[in-house]
Amino acid sequence: MLEKFVKQTTFTSQEDFIKNFKIDVPENFNFGYDVVDAWAAKQPDKKAILWTNDKGEAHQYTFAELKEKTDRTAAYFQSLGIRHGDMVMLILKRRIEFWFCTIALHKLGAVVIPATHLLTKKDIVYRCNAADIKMIVCAGEEVITKHIIEAMPQSPSVKHLLSIGPDMPEGFKDFHEGMTNAAPFAKPEHPNTNNDTMLMYFTSGTTGEPKMVAHDFTYPLGHISTGSFWHNLHENSLHLTIADTGWGKAVWGKLYGQMIAGANIFVYDHEKFTPADILQKIQDCRITSLCAPPTIYRFLIKEDISKYDLSSLEYCTTAGEALNYSVYETFLNITGIRLMEGFGQTETTLTLGTFPWMQPKPGSMGVPNPQYDIDLLTPDGRSAEDGEQGQIVIRTDKGKPLGLFKEYYRAAELTEDAWHNDIYYTGDVAWRDEDGYYWFVGRADDVIKSSGYRIGPFEVESALMTHPAVVECAITGVPDEVRGQVVKATIILSNDYKDKAGEELIKELQNHVKRVTAPYKYPRVIEFVDELPKTISGKIRRVEIRKNDNK
Repeated sequence: MLEKFVKQTTFTSQEDFIKNFKIDVPENFNFGYDVVDAWAAKQPDKKAILWTNDKGEAHQYTFAELKEKTDRTAAYFQSLGIRHGDMVMLILKRRIEFWFCTIALHKLGAVVIPATHLLTKKDIVYRCNAADIKMIVCAGEEVITKHIIEAMPQSPSVKHLLSIGPDMPEGFKDFHEGMTNAAPFAKPEHPNTNNDTMLMYFTSGTTGEPKMVAHDFTYPLGHISTGSFWHNLHENSLHLTIADTGWGKAVWGKLYGQMIAGANIFVYDHEKFTPADILQKIQDCRITSLCAPPTIYRFLIKEDISKYDLSSLEYCTTAGEALNYSVYETFLNITGIRLMEGFGQTETTLTLGTFPWMQPKPGSMGVPNPQYDIDLLTPDGRSAEDGEQGQIVIRTDKGKPLGLFKEYYRAAELTEDAWHNDIYYTGDVAWRDEDGYYWFVGRADDVIKSSGYRIGPFEVESALMTHPAVVECAITGVPDEVRGQVVKATIILSNDYKDKAGEELIKELQNHVKRVTAPYKYPRVIEFVDELPKTISGKIRRVEIRKNDNK
């Protein structure tokens, strides 16, 4: 299938990749028909999704089965009046129905809005009214349905509530019954154009209310580079990305690029993350490819990996935070596999990556994906020199690149603020070394300016996380009359160190940071807390810490 969209499918160097990587975009591309159904026609028995759960259940879905299930789902949605442009929210955790519903909605030209099961009544009301959501499909669990029911009196746009079970509260339709009894699917005559909105994510809102990130129907093609050239997948791959379907990482690693590459997608539907369970799955199911945040790898290497046969693993990738060198080195020594880092946003696909033909530099996000025209801009608008910090931007004067979002839905001012004069401003600050590798510093709003230095919270947090006392931390700047700002660390201590909280431990942590990174970056202020303020997706709200400090 990859050859259908990319003329050259193998590359030997970054120069080769930059020169020859090109994606052909069909007119009115639809992932449901042009990828899923195309695979079903070409190789009906080809493996598409291996779904397993923590109850011991498993099913290998072929593309023929996936076509049949998504056609039935689309037919049922049609019977409920779901049409082109209708907004449908999916709260489905890692249930297989997420894939049925997402692909079915693509086939109808409707808009998929994935959402986390952690949403409260307030969150659901906000989303329903912000996007005029017409239907919600959810996992039938009281913790989810309770909040949906509470939200409905204030959500007038919602016409249908569907549950996949096991619970079927009053007011909810039975998804499986409806799908089973649906009339044959009739493909809409014109389901979509390339510019129509296909997928929408509510960002996590680290500084305010969530924004609605809208992607058009070409977005899946933007993930060709993610699946084929970052994950390095092939038709015999069995790939696991550890992510809940409520977040953008799920379609990065559990759907678009993987299916285009022809890989078999491994889904582990579990309620609680247990490192030993993941290692057991890799061994028993012979997983060949893994993508997870560095924190997950940190948990994995703390297990006795020698008890597991991980010989099936061929390739591993990571993103979401800076990779600590000790984690990289330990994982390499145990498995013989180099962790390949990448970077992107909800608004993009993979923008920076460490590709198979490159030597990774642990802690670096890699180099620009040639799909995007990447630059680093200093606060005065210059292109940053090597070694100089600047905001990561995407230049769009030659057109919108595949994978870049369409707009912040119903928020023209926010869109204009982030994307103007043919430049999209990511809001993330980095620096580039002499080899062209990019190194993350932090969000532009979070960078600390102290005594003329610009200090990124990410690197200080990474240094602190290598100390056994620190379970989690957040770095912020606090006002200082002499230095402008000084670095503050808000720290959750491990159980072994909680009774040691005091000046002696503060001094030890400060000296540790001085040794691990540049001395001027050490936190002059340290506060020990029991928890950190976070968004619903688990991102630290540094803005809230700063707000409390300024009271």
